Amino acid sequence: MKKNTLILGIETSCDETAVAIVKDGTEIITNVVASQIESHKRFGGVVPEIASRHHVEQITQVLQEAFEESELTWDEIDAISVTEGPGLVGALLVGVNAAKALAFAKQKPLVGVHHIAGHIYANRLEREFNFPLLALIVSGGHTELVLMKEHGSYELIGETRDDAAGEAYDKVARMLNLPYPGGPHIDRLAAAGLESIDFPRAWLEENSYDFSFSGLKSAVINKIHNAKQRGEELKNEDIAASFQASVVEVLTAKTLRAAKEYNVSQVIVAGGVAANKGLRKELEAAFRETEIPLLIPDIKLCTDNAAMIAAAGTIAFEQGRRSGLDLNANASLLLK
Repeated sequence: MKKNTLILGIETSCDETAVAIVKDGTEIITNVVASQIESHKRFGGVVPEIASRHHVEQITQVLQEAFEESELTWDEIDAISVTEGPGLVGALLVGVNAAKALAFAKQKPLVGVHHIAGHIYANRLEREFNFPLLALIVSGGHTELVLMKEHGSYELIGETRDDAAGEAYDKVARMLNLPYPGGPHIDRLAAAGLESIDFPRAWLEENSYDFSFSGLKSAVINKIHNAKQRGEELKNEDIAASFQASVVEVLTAKTLRAAKEYNVSQVIVAGGVAANKGLRKELEAAFRETEIPLLIPDIKLCTDNAAMIAAAGTIAFEQGRRSGLDLNANASLLLK
């Protein structure tokens, strides 16, 4: 009988310190996440230096908690996977150096993982992949369409040319004096508002699968400023609903068109913005009219966690990929 593969995952790319253990790339044994949201709220966003310091303080505790929850020992762990990029370089360094120290001390193979590959493979923790598949990645730093023809193979067919969707959400939320992180608050307000403001949709060139949300963000800011100058009152709920409608329409339309053009067998959604209820609703409605299965993971697997890094790391490990003890953090690592 084949031995179960147990991979330890470490994730510290931004403001979550996370450690997980995953079996065979599909089953979560333990998934511990220490969030820093409360520390960054007063600044309206993540402060890199503070994030790094928190990772240093929490990494040992989170690691210990993961082993206590799993009741496993180091002898049972087959390899260590860690986010090597992209992300905040200081935050990444904490996880990478912790993983290298553990790999050396415990004599375990080390596997560097791309953060976005992790978000993609969060879906495999709920359902097996069916290739070829299309992945829509929507987060604070990324908005991309990725075609996968097999495990570990990534073909970028569309990406953001400026602001990512999540970044636009946070900036608009700041204009509305909403707390950090802004995305969930915009989503909540949008559900109670009316799509009464005609904000632009950036479709770009014909047949392009790239995205652009900078113009939309500017349009929202200008609308708010102009209304204040004229003494007009705009409801935050209506601004949020109109803004979200613009973002969701573009994301949904381009994903649907790409899925049909590339004749994929499955569409998956990944990244923090995949937790957005408005986006989930529109994507589900659009793909309900097709025969293409749509997979959006549970909300707890949309945000940064280490189970997704262990899941992606399992594939890399099984494919024979290894990282040396010279592994370094790469804040602008490309997905390939």
